[in-house]
Amino acid sequence: MKAQALCFYLFTLLVLPLLASAVGGRGALVGGWQPIKNVNDPHVKEIGEFAVAEYNKSSKAALKFVGVVKGETQVVAGTNYRFDLEAKDGSVTKHYEAVVWEKPWENFRNLTSFKQIKDTHTRP
Repeated sequence: MKAQALCFYLFTLLVLPLLASAVGGRGALVGGWQPIKNVNDPHVKEIGEFAVAEYNKSSKAALKFVGVVKGETQVVAGTNYRFDLEAKDGSVTKHYEAVVWEKPWENFRNLTSFKQIKDTHTRP
């Protein structure tokens, strides 16, 4: 009888979670990146502006934030924001990928990475 109970508990602990994830796997992956639906949201814009300002401070650049083209969020100990954003370098608009880690309950933001991702091109 103990062997049957042990088999039942092992089945419950090992197999059922696998089945549940296979059947209900259409939801968001915990810790995975999720697309931002509205890149014009004021909070998204604020974080994009923060990314450019922090990059300018650390690199002595003079980029001007234009806007967020697309973005994703990832729930961690706070939220990671990964953006494809546009910024002007003089009269030339360039595309960058920026990652910002935010913990709003601590009033904390950190620019994790910032790099150019596309060729430069001129925009009016």
